[in-house]
Amino acid sequence: MPSATKKVTVTRKSEGRYVATNARGGQVRLGSGADDDFTPVELLLAAIGGCSSVDVDLVTSRRDEPQQFEVVVSGQRMVDETGGNRLDPVTLDFAVHFRDTDEGREAAGLVERLVKLSRDKECTVARTVASSTQVTFKVDGKTLD
Repeated sequence: MPSATKKVTVTRKSEGRYVATNARGGQVRLGSGADDDFTPVELLLAAIGGCSSVDVDLVTSRRDEPQQFEVVVSGQRMVDETGGNRLDPVTLDFAVHFRDTDEGREAAGLVERLVKLSRDKECTVARTVASSTQVTFKVDGKTLD
């Protein structure tokens, strides 16, 4: 069942440098990897990690503030059977730790279950990447063959 459409606009700033702008006016710089701006692949990895981080953080931080909350997201770049580039596999490694208190132990006890819930149901980004989502390319509104 469809819900709200999500959209960003990517605008060229100079050769190999772009800005992505969301509907709320937020912006992220990206580029070709020639400088310290994120590449599109790095942004994809950040989006996957960020999506699951939000899923875990919003619940655990109601119990206790984490002492450490870090998610390392990596992907192996490969050439598939069609000769196209992609990442496979993509791995998320959560390091989420809390104080040794009743609240901290309660929060820590939720981490594994919340990571699994994010993977299996909640994280739109990871689930989109993992599924066979249709991606349509257009030029000036005309769908490419």
